[in-house]
Amino acid sequence: MALKIVADDCTSCGACEFECPNAAISMKNDVYVIKASGCTECDGDSPKCKAVCPTDCIVQG
Repeated sequence: MALKIVADDCTSCGACEFECPNAAISMKNDVYVIKASGCTECDGDSPKCKAVCPTDCIVQG
């Protein structure tokens, strides 16, 4: 299952975009979104995007 970003909690800091090894995170309408078909949750490792998110807005989709 892919991760998702809770738009209301996202501050658009951009930290997550550069941590994603699959380039599944991009900006859309002033907040970041995760493309579900590209998210592998870092293949069993701790998701890198969640580790750097200052607002903990990245959750299970």
